[in-house]
Amino acid sequence: MSKGRNQHIVPHNGSWAVRGAGNSKVTSTHGTQAEAIDAARTSAQNQQSEMFIHGRNGQIRERNTYGNDPHPPKG
Repeated sequence: MSKGRNQHIVPHNGSWAVRGAGNSKVTSTHGTQAEAIDAARTSAQNQQSEMFIHGRNGQIRERNTYGNDPHPPKG
């Protein structure tokens, strides 16, 4: 589905970071998760990709698709 690189919001050295899927380096770091989400959302919308929000434990807790979703939710 994605045209661009999926964006992940991950804990990083006591703050939050945005990391493109497959990248070893972070794209940007932020003081709060909300700030990181805003930055990742903008990138995901521009790239028509997905955004994955990880919790402090590293597990994905939410995901959002921006662009043409081949399997949109019903209802």
